[in-house]
Order: sequence, then C-alpha cells, then structure tokens
Amino acid sequence: MTDYLIIENSSVIADKIIDIISDFPEFNCVGYFQNHDESMDVILRDMPNLIFINIDMTINGNTPFGLVNELKQYLKNDTELIAISTSKEKSYEAIKMGFFDYLISPIIDLDIRKAIIKFKKKHPTKVRKTICLKSYNDYQYLNVDEILFLRADSNTTDFHMDDGSVINGFKTLRTFESILPENFLRIHRSYIINCNWVSKVSYGNSKCTIKKPHHHIPFSKSYLSNVQQMIKSLSPVSEVGLN
Repeated sequence: MTDYLIIENSSVIADKIIDIISDFPEFNCVGYFQNHDESMDVILRDMPNLIFINIDMTINGNTPFGLVNELKQYLKNDTELIAISTSKEKSYEAIKMGFFDYLISPIIDLDIRKAIIKFKKKHPTKVRKTICLKSYNDYQYLNVDEILFLRADSNTTDFHMDDGSVINGFKTLRTFESILPENFLRIHRSYIINCNWVSKVSYGNSKCTIKKPHHHIPFSKSYLSNVQQMIKSLSPVSEVGLN
C-alpha cells in the first residue's frame, strides 16, 4: 500500500486529487490538511510515501519550503514531494528542494494521473509473497502462490487454498484486491482469481476453471476486461485453433 498526504488550502483541489487517485486502489490517503503544523504530526506518525504540498501557502510567516527543510530530517529517503502552485515561478526552487513533480493549478485530471503513473514507474510495487490475516490477537500468514481464489462473504472474505482448506479473512474483497500481486484479478463482484491456477476460460458459460481441484468460478460482463487481460497473460506467444 502506498500512503499519500495532501497539504492544500483549497478543498476543491484536494477533493479532485483524492477522487482521481481513488482509481489507483494501491494508494491510500492518510490525511488532508490546510495547516502545516497539523500535517507535521500525521507525517511523522504515518511516514507517507508521497506528499502533495501547495507551495503558495504561507501560514504565520512560514513558507512550505521551510516545512520541507524540517521534514527532510525525518522523512524516509524514498518519500516523494509534489508541488502545487498557480504559476511556474517557483518551479526552479522546488526542483532545487528535491520535489518529484510540479502541478500547475487549476489542476487537470490528466496531470494528476501522469504524476501517479510517474511515481509508480519510479517506485514499482514489490511482489508480495505472503499476506497476513489478523483476527483479534491472532496473525495468520498465507503464501500467495497457494491461494486459488478469493470469494466475498458479506463483509468478510474466504481464501480457497490449494490444499483444499478455506481460510476466512475479516476484511472486504476490495481491501484484499488492493494488496495482492498482479496475477490476482477480480473477475466477478464476489470473486478474485489467481491467474496462475487457471486451466480453462469458457465464454459460453462465463466461467473459469481452476486446476486443483476443479472449481468453476463465474465471471461477469463488468469485469470482462480483466478476463481478457488474464487470457493474454496466460497465452502470450500464440493461440492454436482446434477446428
């Protein structure tokens, strides 16, 4: 999960950033602040990976660049800063201060998406090999390669494993969707499937067959693009006709 934080005195701009980034489920907003001092406490507590800062703001005589100088004493080395300004006048100073990107306000959707994709390219998600399921004081660790598929059950999720066991996770399917590796794709409102275990895709009855044991998982039109993505990943070289 990639945590980000916004320091911006315009709620319209902040809401737009949050709305656009919601299309990237691996990103999580840990806070939106109009005050440098309030944001500092959350930044030091959560250590976000990405911080949006309006560099036109001046509060109590303090500029955002003063805040950045202070933050650099505590931030992780890979934390990135994105400047927001109504003009390009401060872009040179922002670059000197080590800002990752510079957005001109009023911000358009495309610029936010470009900034996020640029960030993802520089900081690729590490392949997750285990997932932790927490229940009260218990922690259970699952090897993601052993997960066949996930099935939603109200506000919980059932993990179907390759040994035939079913393990319950006390979070929604959407929560797990955002943290699983790329070979896990949502193909139905109630199902996420591990593509590495798929042996057959049938458009006739809208089902995917799992190798071990033979589960038949339905897919829906809403997630058809994910099914097509899965087919391409499973047969990247060629397709052979049988008739």
